[in-house]
Amino acid sequence: MVGPPVVVVRRPRVELPEHRAHPRLFGPDHRTPVVVLEDVHAPEAAAGQLVARVLGEAAVAARRTDTFLGERYRRIARRRGKKKAIVAIGRSILVIVWHLLSEPEARYHDLGADFYDNRIGPERKKRTHVRQLEALGYKVTLEPAA
Repeated sequence: MVGPPVVVVRRPRVELPEHRAHPRLFGPDHRTPVVVLEDVHAPEAAAGQLVARVLGEAAVAARRTDTFLGERYRRIARRRGKKKAIVAIGRSILVIVWHLLSEPEARYHDLGADFYDNRIGPERKKRTHVRQLEALGYKVTLEPAA
């Protein structure tokens, strides 16, 4: 049985976490991993494929949860599509795991599904909606509810 094609890209080794979690770990389709390695050896390529598959499956599972990652998937999928959202969430999971493994005192704390709602204040939301309505040609006057 032949699996999906794997594209191998040779890159210089870097030690920064954002480079280790390179978004090209996944291919255009989440079932087609792109392995980014310095020296390509068979065991390392197999490990890269395994990591890509596991991260893809974890991202697909996270999209159904009521967590920060689930909400982040839904926000990205609305604007960029499901496949790019899977890659973005897979990368986020990889960065989280890297920090948890590299720093022994680090602990994971989920920010919650309402993180983005609480981050944008009501005044900012009000200004944005007024601006959008004015751009459509409406004159907007706001009055507080009774």
